[in-house]
Amino acid sequence: MFGAIAGSYDLNNRLHSFGRDQAWRRHAVAAAGIKPGDRVLDVACGTGDLTEWFARTGAVEVIGLDFTRAMLDVARTKRPQNLTEEQAAKVSYIEGDAMALPFENESFDALSIAFGIRNVAEPAKALAEFRRVLKPGGRLVVLEFDRPGWFPMKQLNDFYCGWVMPRTASLIARDRSGAYRYLPKSVGTFLRRDQMEKAITGAGFARVNSRALTFGICICYSAARV
Repeated sequence: MFGAIAGSYDLNNRLHSFGRDQAWRRHAVAAAGIKPGDRVLDVACGTGDLTEWFARTGAVEVIGLDFTRAMLDVARTKRPQNLTEEQAAKVSYIEGDAMALPFENESFDALSIAFGIRNVAEPAKALAEFRRVLKPGGRLVVLEFDRPGWFPMKQLNDFYCGWVMPRTASLIARDRSGAYRYLPKSVGTFLRRDQMEKAITGAGFARVNSRALTFGICICYSAARV
């Protein structure tokens, strides 16, 4: 399904978030508090947008991991186009599963996942893996969609995401896989904000914080590995 929309994924993200998706990613990078020499893992990296923002920091290495090869193919094509030679040299992309990360214990200083945790079959298992590969004190940042809770933004968002976006995004992507019908439905069935905070705490993280972005359409969760 995600392979079917990889080629138009960035375009649809920009159009249907009115450009806010990149602002959300910049916020996530700031929340991660990257220090010079840090190693960063970006899980469910997709076409590499967030990975590239991390490459523009003082991190010494940034690895983007995704389950969908077609998304990684796009990310690898973008890398030399969007980054300086020095920044691009920090970045590598690998195919892998969020629930079985192919890395040693305590390998990374920061780990991110943007709009991907709700697509994992067992989020608790993925969160446990995130803790395993982070160093003590390592930072976790999660970006995920949510539903605004106040009128009229809730009604407008439900109409836009439930009716407008699936049709226009599918048309742009020429997609028949149903990806853009699945994605808004997955937001409605995923963990609520308080439930997600509890899930992160339950996985062994401390200092769990969440911040609503753009009227609560997106939530940025941050935490530290203990």
